[in-house]
Amino acid sequence: MSETDSISAASNQISTIISRIRDAVITDEQFLETVVSGLLARGHVLLEDVPGTGKTLTAVALADALNLEFNRIQFTPDLLPSDITGSQIYNEQAGEFRFQRGPVFANIVLADEINRAPPKTQSALLEAMDEGQVTVGGTTYELPDPFFVIATQNPIEQEGTFRLPEAQRDRFVVKTSLGYPDRDGEIELLSRREDRTTKLPTVDPVVDAEQVSTLRQLPEQVRMDAELKGYLVDLVRESRADSRVDVGVSPRGIQRFFEAARARAVIRGRDYVTPDDIKTIALPVMTHRLVLTSEAAIQDVDAATIVAEVLESVPVPGATGEA
Repeated sequence: MSETDSISAASNQISTIISRIRDAVITDEQFLETVVSGLLARGHVLLEDVPGTGKTLTAVALADALNLEFNRIQFTPDLLPSDITGSQIYNEQAGEFRFQRGPVFANIVLADEINRAPPKTQSALLEAMDEGQVTVGGTTYELPDPFFVIATQNPIEQEGTFRLPEAQRDRFVVKTSLGYPDRDGEIELLSRREDRTTKLPTVDPVVDAEQVSTLRQLPEQVRMDAELKGYLVDLVRESRADSRVDVGVSPRGIQRFFEAARARAVIRGRDYVTPDDIKTIALPVMTHRLVLTSEAAIQDVDAATIVAEVLESVPVPGATGEA
């Protein structure tokens, strides 16, 4: 099978995955495509949303569709790093310590309300995200492959929380949100809850762990023409030049932008990136990486507005290949 055929087949699989998740979760397709882009880009996803919008259900449905092991970690102020990674437990019968794996040892980990735990505990998870491994008692343990973290935080309640530092937010390929369902979606929610004996929707597996690992390799086969690389870099540099931005997207962030755009092309069944791939993924990739000045905060300017203005101001190169 050629690379193009492989990507086309993968696109069909991804469409089926998204369709099955939407049967269980009331959300829009673009949100799920953004989450899957983070997965394909071998990164992790940060969801910033108010409670009750379906973040946990989305993560569970994704794990079911991918046939992957799922764990949920509720972050609280008293959560310790060992509560995530695991710890050495003394076995009296054997007279030795053995490692008790923590909940981070799963294919998909939901880090719920990550900003409620202190920085030391946050760092334990973020180290695992970066390295794909944890070190306990001087011994290193490999995490499962694939390994994918969906972290959530509530943008409204800030009391008793620990804001993720910029360097840690940079570890997430994309940041997105479900938002509220539309009117029809909320009516559908009521219809599903009308019969209290009805169980939560189940999601049948579409792929398995080995196939997920294969899917995550496909963006490496996607090409981005030189003029589109220039366009991507120009978007980032223009955002850094904005007087309302104190710290812009890092060089590592540019690489994540590149990877996410190629993942988006795979979802669309192409082995090449178009300007639309870059424009579509720009907001989820860039907004959480911009640190605004205090003056911008006073003027109630947000990063999404700046990215939208940058997308309007930077000339789009001619499309390459077929859309």
